Amino acid sequence: MNKKRIIFICTHNSARSIMAEAILKHLYGDKFEVFSAGTNPSSVKEYTKIVLNEINIDTSGLYSKQVNEFLGQKFDYVITVCDNAKETCPFFPGGKNYIHKSFEDPISLEDFRRVRDKIYAWIKEFFDAL
Repeated sequence: MNKKRIIFICTHNSARSIMAEAILKHLYGDKFEVFSAGTNPSSVKEYTKIVLNEINIDTSGLYSKQVNEFLGQKFDYVITVCDNAKETCPFFPGGKNYIHKSFEDPISLEDFRRVRDKIYAWIKEFFDAL
């Protein structure tokens, strides 16, 4: 069985898209090949690692990546998780289906937990059906 390929895109690839990548891999890694990238990547925020570790998701292999690293690759789903990324990267060559699901940019540890939980719930709802 060929796994469907998914890429989550946001601006910095430091919180929301990284969380989405890690959560989807954790829940459905047997069904999907999952990546994340940023239009202007920085580094994974410490709070991102903390909140993922709180729900027993390994963060050791997570790092911020530039969206250009994935040009020329095919993806079944290209998912933008912030409005800026959707505006900056409305079309991704090689993408079959485009989805935009905006999540707030977290600042405090509590914000990171809330955003993590929203991403987790959305992934469960959306990817359970695929």
